[in-house]
Amino acid sequence: MQVVVALSVVVVLLLLVMLFLYLSVRVVNQYERLVIKRLGRMTDTLVREPGLRFLIPFVDRPVKVDMRENFIEVPSQTTITKDNAPINVDFLIYWRISDPLKSVRDVANFSGALQGVATTTLRAVIGDISLDEVLSKREQINEVLRTKLDETTERWGGKVTTVEIREIIPPRDVQDAMNRQLSAERTRRAVITESEGQRQSAINVAEGQKQAAILQAEGDRQAAILRAEGFSQALERIFSAAHQIDEKTMALQYLEALKALGASPSTKYVIPTELTALAQKIGGYVERGIGPTVGAAPQ
Repeated sequence: MQVVVALSVVVVLLLLVMLFLYLSVRVVNQYERLVIKRLGRMTDTLVREPGLRFLIPFVDRPVKVDMRENFIEVPSQTTITKDNAPINVDFLIYWRISDPLKSVRDVANFSGALQGVATTTLRAVIGDISLDEVLSKREQINEVLRTKLDETTERWGGKVTTVEIREIIPPRDVQDAMNRQLSAERTRRAVITESEGQRQSAINVAEGQKQAAILQAEGDRQAAILRAEGFSQALERIFSAAHQIDEKTMALQYLEALKALGASPSTKYVIPTELTALAQKIGGYVERGIGPTVGAAPQ
C-alpha cells in the first residue's frame, strides 16, 4: 500500500514539474519577439529577444509577435476620380512590425486595421486625382498611399514598406476610347516609320549618286592628267629629236615630200611658203658641191 502511495506522489510531482516547465519555458525564434503580459501590464522591459526564455507561471502571459515582412491584399475598390469617373482599383500592401509592444498593446488586429485604413485612404487619394493622372501616374499614387498608410500605422508599431497597385479598370467607354487612341497612335507610328524609311532610302540613293559623281569626276580628272602627261612626254621626245636633225636632213625630207607629191595623180598642189627658202638652201648646197669643178675647167 505504501509503495502505491509513493508511486502516486512521484507521478504527481512529475506532472507538476512538467506543468511548471510548460508554463515557464518558451523558445523564441530568430524572427520573433515575445511580449509578456505580467498581471495585465505590458512594458518595454517585458519584451524578450530570441532564445530560451523563462516565465512566471500563472503570472505571465506571453504573446509572440512575428517581425517578418507580411502582405495583405486589398480587394477591388470602386472609387471616384476628381473628374467624376468611376474606376476599380485593387492593390497589395507590404508591411512589418517595427515595435512589438505597440502592435500588441495599441491595436487588436493590425492587419485588419491596416486593410480598413487602406480602403479609406485609397478613396481619398484617388478623389484628388483626375482619370488621366490615375492611369499615367501609378508609381506616384503608390508612393502617396505608402506615405499616408505609414503615417497611420506608425502609432500601432507597424511599418508600411511598399504599396503596389495591381490593376486599374476604367469605365467601358473610357476603355473603348483608349483602344481607339492606341490604334491611332500605332497607325501614326507606322506612317512615321515608313516615311522615315523612305527618307533614309532617298538620302542613301542621293548619297550614292553623289559619291558616284565624285568618283567619276575624279576618274576623268586623272585620265585628263594622264593624257596631258602623255602629250607632254611625246612633245618632249619630238622636241628632243628635232634638236638632233640638221638642215640637210630637213631638205632631204622636203625633197622626199615633193617627190611623193609629183607621183600623185592630183593636178593642184598647195606649196607652203617655206618651200622657196628651202629651194634656195638646196641651190646653195648644189653650188657648193659643183663650184670647184666649174672653176677647174679653164685650166
